[in-house]
Amino acid sequence: MIDLLATFIFFFAVIDPIGTVPVFIAVTKNYDEAQKRKIALFATLVSAAILVFFVVAGELILTAMGIPLSAFQIAGGIVLFLFALSMIFGESKPEEEVRMVKSHNDTAIFPLAVPSIAGPGAMLAAVLLTENARFNIWEQVQTVAMMLIVLAIVCVLMLCASFMHRVIGNGGASVISRVMGLILASVATTNTLAGLKVYFGL
Repeated sequence: MIDLLATFIFFFAVIDPIGTVPVFIAVTKNYDEAQKRKIALFATLVSAAILVFFVVAGELILTAMGIPLSAFQIAGGIVLFLFALSMIFGESKPEEEVRMVKSHNDTAIFPLAVPSIAGPGAMLAAVLLTENARFNIWEQVQTVAMMLIVLAIVCVLMLCASFMHRVIGNGGASVISRVMGLILASVATTNTLAGLKVYFGL
């Protein structure tokens, strides 16, 4: 059995469902409620398909390229750490991605599905938390289940976006995003140290 709560928190941190709300509102500001529901569902399905693809094929691709998973874990931990630092010190997720909306066509794919929901951090997490050498099939199924639960939360929050935004505002989403960044930095450090331990046989 995997630690379901830890896995859930990890995916919640990298996907950041609450930070997606302002992005969704900006993307769908010119659509009616029925269209907003369709965009929310479509964006969630696209994100789920992308992340499941990384669960199934991510490690196979690395193996085909001759890249040991420990090296990917080290690189992934470093990338996740930098991603976490950008969440803490830089523009928060909603601020950065709402700005992206203003300079691109409003679509469910970009920036909503990618990179808002299925961002690089989530893709790396999908690979690292389903490593074949560390987790059996049942544990990987549990990990995918936790990931899909987080995506379901994202979908629900998007469907309730107008109410959520009135409650927390952009400022609230920014604060939560930075807290998630701090949690993610701790997880990234742990992953990097674990990868170094395996790579150097410590």
